[in-house]
Amino acid sequence: MPEVQVPERTQAAPSYRLDVELHELLMKPPEQPRLLPPPPSGKEQKLPTPVFPQHPELMSARDEDYFPKNGRREHKAKHIYRAAKGWAFPFFRSRIMPGEFHPIIAYLFNEWKCNLDCHYCWAFDNSVRGMTEDTAKRSIDWLHDTGCRVLALMGGEPLLRPDFAHKIIYYAAKKDFWIYLPTNGRLLREEVIDKVADAGVATVNLAVDAWDIKPGLPKAMVPIRKYFDYLVKKQYKYGYSCFLNINICHNNMDDVRQLTELAHDNGIATDYHICESPMTEQPHFKHLYSNPTFIRPEDHPMVCELVDWLVEKQKSGYHMVNSVERLTQMKDFVQGELHDWGCRAGQNSLVVRVDGTLAPCFPMYSAGYDWGTIENHRFESKQLKDMKKECQKSCFSTLNHILAFCYNDQRVITWLFKQAKNGFQGVKGNFGD
Repeated sequence: MPEVQVPERTQAAPSYRLDVELHELLMKPPEQPRLLPPPPSGKEQKLPTPVFPQHPELMSARDEDYFPKNGRREHKAKHIYRAAKGWAFPFFRSRIMPGEFHPIIAYLFNEWKCNLDCHYCWAFDNSVRGMTEDTAKRSIDWLHDTGCRVLALMGGEPLLRPDFAHKIIYYAAKKDFWIYLPTNGRLLREEVIDKVADAGVATVNLAVDAWDIKPGLPKAMVPIRKYFDYLVKKQYKYGYSCFLNINICHNNMDDVRQLTELAHDNGIATDYHICESPMTEQPHFKHLYSNPTFIRPEDHPMVCELVDWLVEKQKSGYHMVNSVERLTQMKDFVQGELHDWGCRAGQNSLVVRVDGTLAPCFPMYSAGYDWGTIENHRFESKQLKDMKKECQKSCFSTLNHILAFCYNDQRVITWLFKQAKNGFQGVKGNFGD
């Protein structure tokens, strides 16, 4: 990989991290433009207008009546069944049915634009138009036909057009999708929370990297604290869950600890990522060479110390999406020692771009390689296997790692017994423990 010369005090990373030969193959423009064919009827489809409120009795009910008793949240049977339909049923179906393409989770990029400019985010490009209703509806219908039942809205910021996001959640929930909503929280006003909760959102991933705004990290708790408190308070009544998604960067390691304690004090989980430079070339990325967020070699001891602190917190009972094993592997990753971890992208997870074309995963969003479109995928086992020999070394995807662990049958059986013993009330441990 060619070295990029940058000033020592702002040392960042190479312009991309993939193997050069693989990078050239993936980034080569397709011979023909990838276009979503027009709808079979010749007429663009529309998403139905949501009914709101669907549950007026919840709108007027007292929040206090739904708070956990003795500090322990009890999930109703309908919420357990919703999670099983979203995750468990498609998983077992994928183990029984022939073939490799059995998506469990799909990342639907309803937006690419964002209202914030996080300096580690190479995807920031507000010239890209958002998804149309026709593409969104056809995507959900096609994914439903494949057996997929987990839908993650993605961006950019998925709530840039809150009414559009509301329509997607409402329609997908009616088709039995378990719906995952990530957001930076700036647009998560109280009325928006009520609408997406009433429509059927299953979990809200609140991405926050710092306690207050700092250079390169605008996703902070202070500007959204009122929305955070409302989101946590309303989850028991509506039946969704929420957690904090925290990116470990050069300049936020104390913030990570503070946010972890906030989540614990509020009885919600946390999810951690390691700040990564672009895996592929991103000509529009303006923060490559002077970036306060990228982790540098001199940060490695502090990262390792932070990871050890997180592991101890999880062992003491803090709720975390990441397994102890996966947290520990963060130390290997920052030192370039990550190995094959069994990625399932393009098999059990996929990305639907704003224009309806497909990619196996988020780092490949900008690739020119043709993986097809909704209604006509072109994922091939050999191509994915050959690609992953290299790209897995440069990727630390949390959810794809969880999916990989799911395809270890013994691990799944052990985990299910653990949940059954707990009456499926909350998650005890995870696939990595």
